[in-house]
Amino acid sequence: MLKATHEQINERAQRLLKILIDRYIRDGQPVGSRTLSKESDLDLSPATIRNVMADLEEMGLIFSPHTSAGRIPTVRGYRVFVDSLLQVKQLSNDEESLLRRMFRNDAISFDNQRLFEKASNLLSEVTHLTSVIMLPRRKTQALRHVEFLSLSKQRVLAILVINEHEVQNRIIHTSRAYSSTELEHAANYLNAAFAGKDIHRVRQDLVGEMRKARQDLDNLMETALEMADKTFTNQEEDKPDFVVAGQTHLMDIAELSTNIDKLRHLFSAFNQKCDILHLLDQAINAQGIQIFIGEESGYEVFDDCSVITSPYKVDGSVIGVLGVIGPTRMAYERVIPIVDLTAKLLSSALK
Repeated sequence: MLKATHEQINERAQRLLKILIDRYIRDGQPVGSRTLSKESDLDLSPATIRNVMADLEEMGLIFSPHTSAGRIPTVRGYRVFVDSLLQVKQLSNDEESLLRRMFRNDAISFDNQRLFEKASNLLSEVTHLTSVIMLPRRKTQALRHVEFLSLSKQRVLAILVINEHEVQNRIIHTSRAYSSTELEHAANYLNAAFAGKDIHRVRQDLVGEMRKARQDLDNLMETALEMADKTFTNQEEDKPDFVVAGQTHLMDIAELSTNIDKLRHLFSAFNQKCDILHLLDQAINAQGIQIFIGEESGYEVFDDCSVITSPYKVDGSVIGVLGVIGPTRMAYERVIPIVDLTAKLLSSALK
């Protein structure tokens, strides 16, 4: 089978390929030469169109499912279509105004977590697809120095110096009262052992050391362990890495809803997160709109799906990515500008 690029396909074949894909996206049925003859406005006989279709099939851009006389696009055909033949539609004034108004209201009414959830729901509602928003990556917080001051009623004030000059104060509740000397020794130990390390690893590393030397546990280590346990526990570690909305929209798509195992695997991927996060990682390291079509994602579970993503930014730096997941037979010309605008509006709202 020959590999084809946009430049290798003549203008007549490009026009017929575009008509075929547009029609298939709209109707979801294989497209025959008679339909192409009616819609192409080209003075071509059905035999000539069949020959062009045969050439496109040889190039790996279309194929005949089962014994049908009509053709449907392959992943490679969709790629040529998206990269070279697609005419992205501008959003109507009403659609754009609706998105802007909802974001403006939500940015005022909600904290960031609620804003991400609302944005994901909104993106799913507007596109009728499943939406995914990768939450901002937690920046590295290197411990520079820690001090503990005893307060009343078994409370301790932990003073953390993070990165270069950031200071955080945390009041922690302990299982017993600690003397100033005990707290000083615990701070000295933590500063000597963990200065310069990510604070989210301090507790994990210290617990690991304790397990290795459990028989040598003494009061100093016990105090240090409790201080580290209460001070360095990541309060946000139970938060999800992304928010997702509209999974049930996939059940409305004919080519997916007829394959229960495929849907089960897709929902499992949402729950297990690994495949989606890897895709979003790829998108966050790229610039602008990214489109993964079918097997291009590298994950079998997405072989019948397309993923369209766009990064969102704060102060010019990419901090996350959002996107939609739907069938390869999706209305790319409409979905792409919606994803793009949603990313820009989320960026603006986060400021």
